[in-house]
Amino acid sequence: MSKSQLTDYDVVVVGGGAAGLNAALVLARSRRAVLVIDSGRPRNAPAAHVHGFFSRDGTPPGELLAEGRREITGYGGHVLDAEVREVERGDERFRLRLDDGREVRARRVLLATGLADELPDVPGLAERWGRDVLHCPYCHGWEVRDEPIAVLGTGPMSPHQALLFRQWSDRITLLLDGIDRPTGEQAAKLAARGVQVIAEPVDRLEIADDRLRGVRLRSGRLVEASAVAVAPRMVARSEPAARLGLEPVPHPAGSHIPSEAGGRTSIPGVWVAGNLTDLKATVVAAAASGAESGAMINADLVEEDAERAVKEPFSAVAENRTCEVAMGNGRHGL
Repeated sequence: MSKSQLTDYDVVVVGGGAAGLNAALVLARSRRAVLVIDSGRPRNAPAAHVHGFFSRDGTPPGELLAEGRREITGYGGHVLDAEVREVERGDERFRLRLDDGREVRARRVLLATGLADELPDVPGLAERWGRDVLHCPYCHGWEVRDEPIAVLGTGPMSPHQALLFRQWSDRITLLLDGIDRPTGEQAAKLAARGVQVIAEPVDRLEIADDRLRGVRLRSGRLVEASAVAVAPRMVARSEPAARLGLEPVPHPAGSHIPSEAGGRTSIPGVWVAGNLTDLKATVVAAAASGAESGAMINADLVEEDAERAVKEPFSAVAENRTCEVAMGNGRHGL
């Protein structure tokens, strides 16, 4: 990187998914010098389409993200394909070190790095993830409506997942695969809704001609299914923030970074948005989270700018003009 290129930003957003891009859009429209750094590993990459996002229903995930990048750069924001290895606080600004050795600085940092899905160790499951191995009925239920669906047991919420998918199909089978058999009211609800419960251990997914035929049990029996629903363990991708002391905390479904309303964390100057803090957020919910965090960060900077202007009126005005010129000329390029 040339020394003539600016490496200081008002905000650096780590993660270019729905949450990160929507936050950057709000910040760029707020005339902030903003940079999005994205490693190119979106959680929903295996999925063919985004659903439940009005006006964008059925859009391929890559197309949605590409359009978001175009909008951000159209407002003077910047996007960099790279991976942030670590974030640490300097004397006045945060320092973010990239995988290629470069470094950028920021007054505020927004982490929108999302989650990693850890699947049960069942042969065939990972290979079909996002295709006919699903987890969210609101994202994929319509596409498998009226088809036979097997729900693979992973924990105490699996019976509830089976009841959820029952809304889209009356051909639901809950494969316990080692989890406790439902009892009492829970068992009664499953029976009343016609959900078959099988306790035999699962051996593998049966695939033929690149299509899911069903789930093969260790007994040799094949449970026919056009889709398998499974609840993965969702683990926060928080490695870049480790040096800040921002550690994920356990959650019944995995781990996350807790935050206040608007995404403010326990570390001053650091925000989080999207699935990193809200494991249940769909794409549209993650985008909304990013928009709120972007607005909150801008408000925080507005207060800091005003306080600085009171103490150092001339330097604050000069810095503001420099930022406006840099944004207008696109000088914040990496």
